[in-house]
Formats: sequence, C-alpha cells, structure tokens
Amino acid sequence: MPELLYGVRWHSCKASASDYPMQMESSELIELLSPEGLRLLDSLPAWRSTDDVLKSVSSLRAAGHSPGLVAAVLSQSKLRSRADLKFGPFATRMLFTEAGLEQATRLRVAALHAGRFKSAGFTRLADLGCGIGGDAMAMAAIDLEVTAVERDEVTAAIAAYNLAPWPTVTVLNEDATATNLEGVEAVYLDPARRTAGHGHTSRLTDPADFSPSLDFAFELAERLPTGIKLGPGIDRELVPDGMEAQWVSVDREVVELGVWSRELSRHGIRRAALVLGEHGAAELTAGADSEDAEVGSLGEFLFEPDGAVIRARLIGDLARTLDARMLSSGIAYLTADLPADTPFASCFRVITSLPFDEKAIKRELVVREIGTLEIKKRGVDVDPAQLRKKLSPKGGGSATLFVTRVAGKHTALLAERVLF
Repeated sequence: MPELLYGVRWHSCKASASDYPMQMESSELIELLSPEGLRLLDSLPAWRSTDDVLKSVSSLRAAGHSPGLVAAVLSQSKLRSRADLKFGPFATRMLFTEAGLEQATRLRVAALHAGRFKSAGFTRLADLGCGIGGDAMAMAAIDLEVTAVERDEVTAAIAAYNLAPWPTVTVLNEDATATNLEGVEAVYLDPARRTAGHGHTSRLTDPADFSPSLDFAFELAERLPTGIKLGPGIDRELVPDGMEAQWVSVDREVVELGVWSRELSRHGIRRAALVLGEHGAAELTAGADSEDAEVGSLGEFLFEPDGAVIRARLIGDLARTLDARMLSSGIAYLTADLPADTPFASCFRVITSLPFDEKAIKRELVVREIGTLEIKKRGVDVDPAQLRKKLSPKGGGSATLFVTRVAGKHTALLAERVLF
C-alpha cells in the first residue's frame, strides 16, 4: 500500500495476507482505486434491487473492463446504495466493505460523538479501530486532529480514501493495542464485534473476542478520557462503575451503547437514553437505574417505551413524567388514562382487552374487519409470525395487538396508534 493515499498520511504495518481472512484482496482494491476504477464507479447509475446484474456485468465487460474491476465496482455501487441510510449523500463518494458498513456509525450519531470531544476541549484524538472511517470523518469535520487506527490492511486503505478530504487525519494500519498514544488527549474506540473478514461476517458474543478486547478498552478508559462504542445488547453489568452509559436509538431502533469515561462523562449522569428521530434529539438522563413505577389498572392508553429507555432502565422515570403506571411487574409497557406526545414512547389507544385466547382474538378481528395487524409481545412466550398465521386477519381495518401480561395475567390488547 502507498504511504500517501489520496492526501491522507498512510502507514501500513505490512501484515501478511495470512494474518487476516479477506474477501477483498489488496490487488482488487488497488485496481478499484485506479483512475479508471474510480471513474467507472462514479459513472454507474444508483444501484437498485431490481437491476439485472448479469446485464450490467455483460455491458461493462463488453466495454473492455476486466472481470475483477467489474465485480469490484458493482459491489461498491450496491454498498453505496445501502450506505445511504447511514451516510446520506456522503455515501456516493465513499468506499466500503460489507463488514465495515455493517459496524459503521451513522453519520448523525458520529457527529454527536465528535461534539462530545469538542465540548470537553480536546483537539488531538485517536480513533482506535476506525473501520471505514465514519467516526473519524465526523471528528475531522469539526477540525479535530485524528489518528485513525485500523488493523485490517484493506479496511485501513478504504478509511484513508474516505478521509482524504480532511488534512488533519493520519491513518495507521496497525494493531490498536500497540498504537503509541503519546500526545493524544482522548480516545474513541469501536472494538470489532464481528468475525474477521470483509463480507458476510457473524457477530461475536464473548467480549473477550472483541478486537481490541473489552478489558483493553476499559483499562484504557481508566487512564485516558475515552468513548467506547458497544452493541446495545451487551451485558450492562460489564459497564464499570463511574462511567456514563448512553443507549442511542435512531427512528426507534437501538443502534449502540456508548460508554464514556473521565472528562467525557457528564457530571452526575450514569444512565442516559438518547432518542433521535423526526422530532430531532431528546434525552432522558439519571444518576442510576430508575425505580419502576407502581403496577396499576389498565387505562385507556398504552405506552411502548423506546428501546433506549428500556435498555437504560429509565422506564420508571418516564412513567412518572407521563403520570403512567406499569401494566405488570417487570413488563416494559406503561398505561395511563390520558394520551401524551413524547419522543420516548409510542402511544396507543386500547380498543379492547381480552384473555389471551387465539379463537377469541380471531373472532374479534373478524368482527372489526381488521386485516392489517401489527403484533407486539412482552412477557409471553409467543411467536408473532406463527400467531399471525393462526389468526389470518382479513379486512380493510388495521390495529396493533399486544400480547403481554396485565397484573400478571396473560392478556391480549387490541389497540390503535395515537397520531398527534
């Protein structure tokens, strides 16, 4: 790999090909990064799932392009299309690997990460395990000096390409655990949580298998102000005392757990639920897990808390702001007598409540001519897909079916969304 790649200072550890299983070889990447390769990639129309791939391949081969280049540009075109969800218009000028895109931070969230470093007064950062460079892009965009480190040679080269517009970035192709952090004021660390490779990888469940390991990440966080990106479903008991844990959801999907240490951790906040959506950004914070609200009778309205609120265990605090109560002990549904418009929960009006009996539910759907049925469940061992087949809803109406426990009893609640 070259020492200067598209204006970004680039240093390779020259790892051998046998060190890391790869789906994209270095030679293929170099071909893609050639002037011909980049021109060809940028000339392609936006990828659509209905495209005739064989026809596209034949057309490009007939134009004289090599099989390897054709495969590479078509793969990148498809990845760029998928990346629009995370990177918006920036995706059309970026390169990706399948695995790199899977773990990459959404640009909207990465901007918040970068802002936290900026607000804390840090200017020289290390992004350890930078992947394709999404977080480093957001940091560099607000004039932070970034050393972006990536162990995988191909992924590091792609990061260098993506970070080329920012002169304050240095990309290092080396092991993050061996990086010299002299002069670095703060660290961002996104451990690889998938098996090695660039294509269809699988999730790692043991934190000891992360790269770098979770132990390394937390030890580093004790020494330097550090932000650590983790999967939202990780065992929350692993988060050290004294660090801030912030669960983030985007459009009702929980996308990450951010753990922040030292000066990057906000005073008095140890649990936070950040909810991003059409409303903008809203956050619930607390010094610890909140106590659940009391269990009470079913009201006219039901609230389904956002997943970030549930993960942060701030359901009780949310309930108190809504003047709501728990449907049942340990069940993350709330109920109230009045509706409320809140970014932290979806609101439903309860149409009817009945014991969980498939025949009774089916009769109710027939009477109400409900054909479009959303099924949600908590605290009950039910497969929504199988239940839908058994209920076979038909008709022009729509509703949401909650299968849960109310005061400890298995109950079916037919409801409709409240639109504010």
